[in-house]
Amino acid sequence: MRKADLINQISDKTGIPKIDVLVSLETMFKEIKKSLAAGENIYIRGFGSFITKKRAAKIGRNIKKNIAVEIPEHFIPAFKPAKEFMLEVKSSKNIKESHEKHNESED
Repeated sequence: MRKADLINQISDKTGIPKIDVLVSLETMFKEIKKSLAAGENIYIRGFGSFITKKRAAKIGRNIKKNIAVEIPEHFIPAFKPAKEFMLEVKSSKNIKESHEKHNESED
C-alpha cells in the first residue's frame, strides 16, 4: 500500500475529503520527524512507539578505496510496535496468503 492508497481508504471510510486527509497525514509525518529530531519519542497506545536509537561509533570500510573509515556515533529513527499490534499481525491469515501469492509471482 502506498500513501495515496492509504489516503483513499481513509477518505472512503470517514467521508473526509481526500485533500483534508492528505494535509492531516503530512502534518502528522512532519510532527513525528520534528519530535524525533528534537530527541523526543512518541508513544501511541495500542499502535507503537516512534523512538530514536543510538548507534555506537565503529570502523567501516570504503570498498572502492579499500580504506578504513571511522563512523561516529549517531541516532537513527525506529518504530517499535505495541503488543496488541504485533499480536494482530501475527494472527492474521491474510498476510500468509498474500505472502504466498507474492512468492509464487516471483517464481
